[in-house]
Amino acid sequence: MGPAAHARRRRPLAVSMGDPAGIGPEITLRAWLARSDRGIEPFVLYGDKDALIERTRVANLAVPIAAVRSPAEAFDAFATALPVLHVPVQARVRPGVGDPANRDAIIGAIEAATAAVVRGEASALVTNPIAKHVVRSDAFPFPGHTEFLAALAERHYGKSYRAVMMLASHELRVVPLTVHCALASVPKAITRGLIFETVRTTYKALKRDFAIDAPRIAVAGLNPHAGEEGTMGREEIEVIAPAIADLRSEGLSVTGPHSADTLFHAAARRTYDAVVAMYHDQALIPLKTIGFDEGVNVTLGLPFVRTSPDHGTAFDIAAEGRASATSLIEALKLASAIVAARGATAPPP
Repeated sequence: MGPAAHARRRRPLAVSMGDPAGIGPEITLRAWLARSDRGIEPFVLYGDKDALIERTRVANLAVPIAAVRSPAEAFDAFATALPVLHVPVQARVRPGVGDPANRDAIIGAIEAATAAVVRGEASALVTNPIAKHVVRSDAFPFPGHTEFLAALAERHYGKSYRAVMMLASHELRVVPLTVHCALASVPKAITRGLIFETVRTTYKALKRDFAIDAPRIAVAGLNPHAGEEGTMGREEIEVIAPAIADLRSEGLSVTGPHSADTLFHAAARRTYDAVVAMYHDQALIPLKTIGFDEGVNVTLGLPFVRTSPDHGTAFDIAAEGRASATSLIEALKLASAIVAARGATAPPP
């Protein structure tokens, strides 16, 4: 093995703690315990060491914690302890109670983990859930992780990126065209330009990150029965179908607009590799119905790999020690798979 290959093998995944009062610390502990059985590659947690130790007691999990100073050191420690790069909280963590006093630590953990990936010290970013009402402020005006990470990418690389959210499970991949958008605002938000950008970004990611040579993308309609020839809405006729026709003229395998109510059953899923849906719930309801525990949030279009469990902070069960780590485990594994598919030395897009 050459020096470059050896260096690549020693880069752990960088995991941000998310909201320390949510289930993020617990599922991270459980993921470390499952590292051998589930084939999880080494990772390092950016978060508060003392809060994590306290959570081992709350969740009754025998996980040794190792304070480390670098991702490389974390790689070596991972076999016998969960490595933590300390990002101190400002207020004592109470499981189940999100505290805006810890906003800076939550955001700081994301920033530090992202910076490690940008510097090449970590291979990919995996983010634990945050609560938007806890972190939202003048300093954090973003609707969620996706938009914040696009801003961080611009900060590090000096150019803007169109970040696209994909939710992926073993059975289905979905991309919401509009994400953190009120339902009443969705029709006006749907434009040909947005469809072009979203489908092209999805197509490139399916080829590069999921190793699909000839991706097939299905596009859902907005209205019932995809508008029924204009009798239930004209967005399909005036915006969505023309955009699909232009994309097909570029050589992309794109079909639609499809009636969403017949797009997600087993036979239909065999006809495409991903669906671009028009709005948040149109995409996430089928994904979470088919693979609730295994869904992964993947941010497409960034110059680094980012995944996340497809659930929230679950404050209501954070003090009960019964959170499932399945989605985080799948996020860790998918991040490693995408890094392998891209090639560790591939330059940013």
